[in-house]
Amino acid sequence: MAGLDDTAPAPTEIKLHQKSHVLEIAFADGKRFTLPFEFLRVYSPSAEVRGHGPGQETLQIGKKDVEITGVEPVGSYAVQLVFSDGHDSGIYSWSYFYNLGENQDAMWAHYLQRMQEAGASREPGTGEFAQRPKSK
Repeated sequence: MAGLDDTAPAPTEIKLHQKSHVLEIAFADGKRFTLPFEFLRVYSPSAEVRGHGPGQETLQIGKKDVEITGVEPVGSYAVQLVFSDGHDSGIYSWSYFYNLGENQDAMWAHYLQRMQEAGASREPGTGEFAQRPKSK
């Protein structure tokens, strides 16, 4: 992806807005991005989501209501986000956040297109695994 280098400006502010489910991040160059929790979850930089190479991405379904329950610093270059669905293996570097902000509209449109092609839903509990009967 473009913009995944270390030349992104440093963040000057990071705020979690729990009611509106967005992470707001401001950078030293004056740019400010508002990134929905769902967007951050489905584009997690973790191997679980991205795979180990091109074409190995795993489509994340049912994440519409996901929340961020924790933010852990990783050195001076990134944070690790902890999500309410238990996902916590993605390391979000400042350049990755910047890339997400710069390309959010196109990335979100691509995600929605992939969901539609897969016949999948953003709604929780509507995925293929949710259809199995509960064990007694």
